[in-house]
Amino acid sequence: MTINWLAVLVAALVPMLLGFIWYHPKVMGKVWMDACGFKEEDMKSTSNMGLIFGISFLMSLLLAFAMNTISYHQTFVANSLMNQPGFGDPNSEVGKYLADYMAKYGTNFRTFSHGAAHGVLIAGIMIVVPVLTTNALFEKKGFKYIAVNAGYWLITLGLMGGIVCAWI
Repeated sequence: MTINWLAVLVAALVPMLLGFIWYHPKVMGKVWMDACGFKEEDMKSTSNMGLIFGISFLMSLLLAFAMNTISYHQTFVANSLMNQPGFGDPNSEVGKYLADYMAKYGTNFRTFSHGAAHGVLIAGIMIVVPVLTTNALFEKKGFKYIAVNAGYWLITLGLMGGIVCAWI
């Protein structure tokens, strides 16, 4: 299994670019600030933005790499064979099976829409939304807070999954 690192890098830009749009005051920014209890002055007094954006991009890279695994089926077959004897050897029985499998099915389901569906359904609805909701409940945040953040991440993960899945 190969990883298209350019696709991972481009997908890692999605959370930042979409965040600039989604959390803009004219889109969802005011709703989000109200749900958080922030005032405009609070947003202007943010400390080291370079550090915040740097760490955010690093986290986006990790997420984009994970989306590479989540967004297409062939990874699951390869992962299920990893602990088998001879996995790394292309001349072994496992190596030949994997090569044959990839030759026959390696490009199946490698579309933007398929990757986007995996991003939204698996990463978004099954992983991120439950985590965000649980955190928000303990932080005593309301439905608007959950909806704004969950909406952002569902769209973001859909786009990221679409990019890494389609970009063979």
